[in-house]
Amino acid sequence: MKARAPGKVVLSGAYSVLEGAPALVAAVDRYVVADSVRPATTITAEVGAAIHLGALDRGVWFDARPLRRAAATAPADAGGKLGLGSSAAILVASLGAVLLARGVPEPALASTVFPLALRAHRAAQPGGSGIDVAASCFGGVLRFELDAGDGTANARAQELPVGLVLEIWVCAAEASTQAMIAEVRALRAAEPEIYGRLIAQASAAARDVIEASSAGSWIQGLAEQFRALAALGAAAGSAIVTPEVAALGALAREQDACFGPAGAGGGDIALWAGLAPSPARFRARAAELGLSALPLAIGAAGVHRIPG
Repeated sequence: MKARAPGKVVLSGAYSVLEGAPALVAAVDRYVVADSVRPATTITAEVGAAIHLGALDRGVWFDARPLRRAAATAPADAGGKLGLGSSAAILVASLGAVLLARGVPEPALASTVFPLALRAHRAAQPGGSGIDVAASCFGGVLRFELDAGDGTANARAQELPVGLVLEIWVCAAEASTQAMIAEVRALRAAEPEIYGRLIAQASAAARDVIEASSAGSWIQGLAEQFRALAALGAAAGSAIVTPEVAALGALAREQDACFGPAGAGGGDIALWAGLAPSPARFRARAAELGLSALPLAIGAAGVHRIPG
């Protein structure tokens, strides 16, 4: 049995989602494919955790190249980190393929996979929110929140404002999400007042995005988050907003748009949000700084069976 699961882009709520603020995540039309019949060539940490927890009895073959920095001719499990949630998508697709083979009906697949995948992903990556797991399971555009009491993850569909134009750009550098979260947590321990002030600013802006009734107010809320994340990174000694992304952010502001990290930052991918596509001047400067546009569609379907 074959299943595929989409990657994701975190649109809003980076870091502040870990403190209970609402985040927005979108599934994208780049997928991991898993095949329950073929043996695994690689066992990822997340799949290994699912095996250890009893959700899987074995690993299965997967192809993650569409979510990685890998050539089409590279091995199916090859490639560097791109920032589209490949580890979560590998786990969700693997669980999906195995559960379909066990007879789980496709309409129940996402809701069956989600708690299993979330538990395994958190075991492999302690401290993460699980937002990428939700996107790979349910697809679409989701409002994602963590319960402040017990850390329960809640996800539900959210519409984006009419007229909003989003573009995804690939940065030259890969980034370690776990390392950046660790640096921010070190700031929380060492300078709780500074951390609290900056996270409060980012959280308020994340709520503004969720409540935005127009594309313009959505962009304004995201721009406030980018400013708070830049300050948070500076305080933590971590380049959440890299110099290249900051330079492009200044150009975006000239177009009444914003540009900043899509997720934890430090590289990987960045997000343009505007009322129109990025202009030629922005694109030329992005190319000079080593960034390239990544064509993809927002709101792809969650984990599902594919023929074959």
